[in-house]
Amino acid sequence: MGGLEQAPTGTCPGMCPAGELALRRRQRRLHALELGPPERAVKEYSRPAAGKAPLRPEELRPPPVLLATVRHLVGEAARPRPDVSAAEQCAFVSDRLRAVRLDLTVQRVSGLPCAAVLERSLVYLLRAGHQLCAEPPARFDAHLHRAQVQECFAALRRAYREETERRPAAEPLFQALFLLYNLGRRSGAGLGAVNLCSSYCIRAYTRLSTARAISSLLRPPLLPFGSFNLARKLPYLPSCTLHPHVAGARRLALLTFSHGFSSKNCRYPLDRLACLLAIDSLEETEALCKAQGLTILEGSVVFQKGSFKDSGPLEHKPSHLLVDGKWGTGSLRGFTEGIRFGIKTSVDALGAIVRYAITSPNQ
Repeated sequence: MGGLEQAPTGTCPGMCPAGELALRRRQRRLHALELGPPERAVKEYSRPAAGKAPLRPEELRPPPVLLATVRHLVGEAARPRPDVSAAEQCAFVSDRLRAVRLDLTVQRVSGLPCAAVLERSLVYLLRAGHQLCAEPPARFDAHLHRAQVQECFAALRRAYREETERRPAAEPLFQALFLLYNLGRRSGAGLGAVNLCSSYCIRAYTRLSTARAISSLLRPPLLPFGSFNLARKLPYLPSCTLHPHVAGARRLALLTFSHGFSSKNCRYPLDRLACLLAIDSLEETEALCKAQGLTILEGSVVFQKGSFKDSGPLEHKPSHLLVDGKWGTGSLRGFTEGIRFGIKTSVDALGAIVRYAITSPNQ
C-alpha cells in the first residue's frame, strides 16, 4: 500500500511503562525524584536508532497521559528539594520532557493536544534556562538546553499550523516568545520568524504591527539603551526568554559609550550606568566594566575607545531586576496553567514583546 504507515496509538496508562519501570528497578537506576510509590516514576528518554525495534503501543503514553506527565514534571518534580540540586533537578525534568516529545512524535499527535503538552514544557525550559545560566558547564549544558528549547518551539509552531478548528488561547504569546528567543537571527530559526507576518495570531489583533514591524527584527538598530527600559516592563516569562540576549546588549552598550564618550577627562557615574543597563548592583556593574578593560575612578567610569577590549565568552548571570523580581508567590504549576489559559495576558504580553523586539539589537 502507498502512503505513510499508520502511526501507533499509545496504551500505557502511567507515566512510565511497566517494563521500563521493572528494568530500572532491577538495575537500581531510579532517580531520587522517582523514589517512593511506583506511579512517581517517569519514562526516561531513549534515543531512536537504526535497527532498533519500534516502540509498542504499551510503551507509548497517549496524549492525556502525556499531559498529566508534564503537569507532574513542572509541579511535583520541579519543587525545590534539599537533597537534589537545581541543576540535577533540571537534568531530570529535561530528560523526561524529551521522552514526552518523542512519544508525541511517534504517535504523530498534532493540533491542540500536542500544543497543550508543549506549551507547558516550554514554560519550564525557558524558566530553567535563566535560573541555571550561571552554573558551570559540567552541571548545566547551556548548548543542549538551547537545542531543546528550539526543538520544542519548532514542534509547538508545527502543532499550531496543524490546528484548523480553533486557535489555541496561548498561541499569540508563544509565537511572540519564539520571536524574542531568536531575536536578531538572520538564518535558521530567525528566518522562520518572518513567516509570522502572515500567521493568524499576528493578523487577528489589529493593535499589533504587521509585516513591516516584524521584519524590523532583522535590521540593525542604532542603540540598545532604550531596550533596557522596555525589558523592565516585560512580564516574567518573556523576561526569561529575553535574558540570553542581555549580556550581549550590555557589552554593545559599553562599546558604544566607549566611542561616544571617549575622553581622558570624561567621567560617567557608575550608579547611573547601572540604572541605564538594568544591572542589579554597583559591584556587578564595576566588574562588567573592568572585564571590558574600562577604568573605574571614584565611583565613575572612564570611557576610552582604545581601552575597550573583548572579554571573550559572554558571562550570563541571573537578574533580579529584569527577571526574578517579577516572579510572584505562586507555584510553577499554577503559573504554567495560568499562562495556558490567560488570553488577555497573552495578547498584552505579545504587544509588549513586539514593541521590545522592534527596538532591540541583533546579537
